[in-house]
Amino acid sequence: MATITRGVLYVHSATRAMCPHIEWAAQAVLGPRVQFDWTRQPAGPNLLRAEVSWHGRPGTGADLASALRGWEHVRYEVTEEPSHGVDGARWSHTPSLGIFHAVTDTHGNIVVPEDRIRAALDSGGSVDQMRRAMDLALGTAWDAELEPFRYAGDGAPVRWLHRVG
Repeated sequence: MATITRGVLYVHSATRAMCPHIEWAAQAVLGPRVQFDWTRQPAGPNLLRAEVSWHGRPGTGADLASALRGWEHVRYEVTEEPSHGVDGARWSHTPSLGIFHAVTDTHGNIVVPEDRIRAALDSGGSVDQMRRAMDLALGTAWDAELEPFRYAGDGAPVRWLHRVG
């Protein structure tokens, strides 16, 4: 039996002209039945947002993030839930920062690998340098830039959480 996982593609902001391209890229990964319901993005004039739930083999989240990577003026996140023997993951993209990837646990928390923690501890000795290294490992700058776009305002679709395991 093949392992199946699920996740969500959150397009936090895109121009109307980019919407069909995003749909085509997602459909190339997820199949032609993927439907986007574009709504106004309150955080920016003339911007739209959408959320698409997906299910597929482990690694589908990486395929989605790769398909959307490098497009200017598009803010998005892709999540992939953990599945049997496979960690969860999150990819975040902003026009100014590019793409960030992190492994996640069953609750969606970022898991910082041992080597990143050791590098932060060895980053020069000062608390500020260690804090900068940990902020980078946790994607703090991406969270700060995406946070105003994550809130969709009134009428946002309800996202039901699924039990993993």
